[in-house]
Amino acid sequence: MNTSSRRRFLAQSLLATSAVASATLLGTPGRLWAAGQSGASPLLTRPVPSTGQQLPVIGAGTSGSYDVDFGTPEYQALEEVARIFFEGGGAVIDTSPNYGRSDAVVGRLLADGGWRDRCFLATKIAADSREAAQAQWAESLRRLRTDRVELLQVHNMRDWRRQLPYARELKAQGKAKYVGITHYTDAGLAEMEQILRTEALDFIQIHYSVNSTNAAKTVLPLARDRGVAVLINRAFDDGRLFAQVRGKPLPGWAAEVGVGSWAQMFLKFAISHPAVTVVIPATGKPERQRDQLAAGTGPLLDQAQQRELVRMFSA
Repeated sequence: MNTSSRRRFLAQSLLATSAVASATLLGTPGRLWAAGQSGASPLLTRPVPSTGQQLPVIGAGTSGSYDVDFGTPEYQALEEVARIFFEGGGAVIDTSPNYGRSDAVVGRLLADGGWRDRCFLATKIAADSREAAQAQWAESLRRLRTDRVELLQVHNMRDWRRQLPYARELKAQGKAKYVGITHYTDAGLAEMEQILRTEALDFIQIHYSVNSTNAAKTVLPLARDRGVAVLINRAFDDGRLFAQVRGKPLPGWAAEVGVGSWAQMFLKFAISHPAVTVVIPATGKPERQRDQLAAGTGPLLDQAQQRELVRMFSA
């Protein structure tokens, strides 16, 4: 069995195992966010195709939500968010030197909480020269209070022809376990497809939501075929989806798949795509962190349910 076939076999077989898990988390149909639940089922996991490492399907983004001052009520809320995240089985935290104070906040939360060894830490390079990338990387490690990360990504594919080789050098030195590229709009899909076809990657990160599904046309199937893990950002369309569903009931079948809020529905839609490894919503509110984790339990959405959601938000 060649490497590509082995990766596909691992992804397909372990996905099938995850898909048959069940849950009992129910909520009030139509809620944007469900009330916290105790005794929740374990999070589903997906494999990183290049290694088989299992990752919980619900991760955490940091853009905006983690850009706070130390010692403020917002930071104190993030301390509780981090506790809920890790005690609830979360692992993947995605940050960037472009997210203001977020990486420094992540570094302190991990150090103070003793969570670093349980965290799959992902950050990025966002630079236009090797010298700038080297300086940025050194500062990222300082702010994150670590000597290595699990995933190093080229942010928005910026200067990727120079930065991807540099990321690979850091991987070879043991400073990063995986390397990848990111983008967040449809404008990046064509170039991401090209890079997927020509470069060896461990991860990509891209947007995918009920109202923005173009990534599923080429990039997501190609990533699955190439044995590349996928992080999903903007599953809530930067919060705009909640304005569309305020006061609207969930589909009648929501309880059958353990969905008790629209936030859970949007996240479960993303992880139901077979190419998706982890979805990384950002929040600074403890109750929302509990709700988001609940989306990572129970049955996945079948194709008919996914199509129904896309139709609901395509008008």
